[in-house]
Amino acid sequence: MTALNEYQRLEATGLWRPTPDAQRREVVVSLGDATLTISDTSDRVLAHWSLAAVARLNKGQRPAIFHPDGDSGETLELDDAESVMIDGIEKVRRVIDRRRPRPGKLRFVATGGFALAIAGLALFWLPNALLQHTVKVVPMVKRDEIGLALQDRISRVAGQPCAAAEAVVPLRHLASRILGEQRSNDLVVLREGVRRAAHLPGGIILLNRALVEDPEDPDVTAGYVLVEAVRASRRDPLEGLLRHAGLLASLQLLTTGVLPDAALDQYAEALLTAEPQPLSPDILIPAFAAAELRTTPYAYAEDITGESTLPLIEADPRAVEGSSAVLSDADWVRLQGICGA
Repeated sequence: MTALNEYQRLEATGLWRPTPDAQRREVVVSLGDATLTISDTSDRVLAHWSLAAVARLNKGQRPAIFHPDGDSGETLELDDAESVMIDGIEKVRRVIDRRRPRPGKLRFVATGGFALAIAGLALFWLPNALLQHTVKVVPMVKRDEIGLALQDRISRVAGQPCAAAEAVVPLRHLASRILGEQRSNDLVVLREGVRRAAHLPGGIILLNRALVEDPEDPDVTAGYVLVEAVRASRRDPLEGLLRHAGLLASLQLLTTGVLPDAALDQYAEALLTAEPQPLSPDILIPAFAAAELRTTPYAYAEDITGESTLPLIEADPRAVEGSSAVLSDADWVRLQGICGA
């Protein structure tokens, strides 16, 4: 889901309260492609709100008070001086609302009628058929929402994403270079948690800080981002979540548009310990070639001896001309400091 162009990366100041009994604090609010980011005055991220799930407590009144849908205890207050931000949020909310399926119409293409139609079929066929149907019909707005919900749960264990102010733009440059301009906000660097990299529904790719801080060459980090993107393209990330969650979770998502909290909690824990799906050189080499990126730096980062990754080294598609520029030297140095001291 992409926010309206005229409001992308709009910033404002407001008053944020995480719980009803907490003291309000001054924050900086950023309106991005798919999220509302709330940071303190030192640029530390305090919260991410999915734009698809932002609600307002006092429609038409000022100061405007917003909250995550379903949690009116956490609030964000914007006064008259921030009318541009208020109007931006409201306009994005209207656009999203127009795109939502309406009650009485087809919900995710098929709803309870489909579930009833297949209820009498053999149990060995039902789970996979229901899962595949659900994966096909869940819209991008809902995938974004699910991905952000998983990221929030992972952050409770791994800590808030690294977001040093001087490294935010280089991180976006890296994402744009490897994933494309439309996905400039899809990279998230974590202090701990994921072993190396992981991907979530909605396109978010998580990186362990070591993949940014340790390499001497940005081609290594870019290689891990690309490999994770290829891995996500091989199997829909939502499918992995639903297979882990089970039949009832798929049915609940299909009929109500909501996944059980327990399913999200359990899958977030599984992602932190999961072994990445191996990808053959026959799959990776064309992807690196298309991205104009060397395979050799990634191969040696995976295996310092090069023995297990020899095919990637010998068939490096950019061995002669080298990679097209990933980041400038200045951006690379700034990016390596994204988690601070």
